Amino acid sequence: MNVLISGATGLIGSALIPELEAGGHKVTRLSRSQRGHGTIRWDPEAGTIDGDLEGTEAVVHLAGESIAQGRWNPEKKRRILRSRVNGTRLLAEKVAALGTPPKVMVSTSAVGYYGDRGDEVLTEESASGTDFLAGVCREWEAAAEPARRAGIRVVHPRIGIVLSPRGGALGTTLPIFKLGGGGKIGDGNQWWSWVALDDVVGSIVHALTHENVEGPVNVGAPNPTTNAGYTKVLGKVLGRPTVLPLPAPAARVMLGEVADALLLASQRMRPAKLEDTDYAFRYPQLEGALRHLLGR
Repeated sequence: MNVLISGATGLIGSALIPELEAGGHKVTRLSRSQRGHGTIRWDPEAGTIDGDLEGTEAVVHLAGESIAQGRWNPEKKRRILRSRVNGTRLLAEKVAALGTPPKVMVSTSAVGYYGDRGDEVLTEESASGTDFLAGVCREWEAAAEPARRAGIRVVHPRIGIVLSPRGGALGTTLPIFKLGGGGKIGDGNQWWSWVALDDVVGSIVHALTHENVEGPVNVGAPNPTTNAGYTKVLGKVLGRPTVLPLPAPAARVMLGEVADALLLASQRMRPAKLEDTDYAFRYPQLEGALRHLLGR
């Protein structure tokens, strides 16, 4: 297929593109800064896409302001929301207006859709949370409505905690754990719906190529763990102690609202749709995923 991708240089995009190209698909990148062969410039804030999208058969929309970098002051929150809603709506409207619209649009969302839910098992049918990030996710998914109205199959991967040594929760804390300075966060009882980067890529390819995959899709390994469990397994794989916890009040002092939304929130997500459509997880168990990712 001819696949149009936003967020191509991010953690997920940079892993997805080689996978698509290896599968024989042609990739066109949407970029806010770059130009050149295989790249179309766009400006979600201005509402412009400077290129011809005709011939696009599939869209993967990954772009958005980082939620993990920097404290959430009012301006940061505004950028987080606008970057997701404006970019998604612009792209959905543009592809919906094409003479031959694409067959599928994969527009990402996040596990934050569910808010802080304790031990509740969360499927795609579970209600949304009530905090800031849950509200962002609701508006983010709703912004793809023009594509849905045009008959395009829209998929929203609600992505969990992505594990990769190149970034995210694993990449940023790895140096601390390697030095023996790691430990649980808060009481460690909060559920972390982790997923290896390879399975994020695999899930997106699965969504692109399986017509029975539609709507929200939980992208998390089938065996989520608590933060304490994650900490213990990571320490085992690295051969390092994990006895220096980060108390919840200290996390809040360091990170503000980000700590509650990303580190202390409990989200026990089950990938029901992926299981029901026979997606085979490459790394269903945390220890196997970490050993693969860290070469151990």
